[in-house]
Amino acid sequence: MGTVVVGYVAKPEGEAALARAIEEARMRDCSLVAVSSHRGGQDFDEARASAAQGELDDLRARLESSGVPFTVRQTVRGLEPAEDLIAVAEEHGAELLVIGLRRRSPVGKLILGSNAQRVLLDAPCAVLAVKAS
Repeated sequence: MGTVVVGYVAKPEGEAALARAIEEARMRDCSLVAVSSHRGGQDFDEARASAAQGELDDLRARLESSGVPFTVRQTVRGLEPAEDLIAVAEEHGAELLVIGLRRRSPVGKLILGSNAQRVLLDAPCAVLAVKAS
């Protein structure tokens, strides 16, 4: 059985990526690995950790109701989210990596976004980038 990996954040672009990853996992008869990546450090205090746990609980409930076999991975390692996604995709031999994109300002459009660009360039598999509606 193959694997679809999805980068998840509790924001519209993360929700769009998750919905599409569930669809792709069903179509491909694959398992799904949802990755929630946090840099850690001083910004990841007890309040943020508690909020992240609530988000992961909601994510697990949504995945359980989807009927797709899944694993949830939370990383708090000080790495960029792109590094975590690429590492998980390599570890699982993923056939697809799904990421969400957000709208960017005119200046932001000059660069796609450092994490999205890194994933697109360095992922070991096909990448599907989806926008929030």
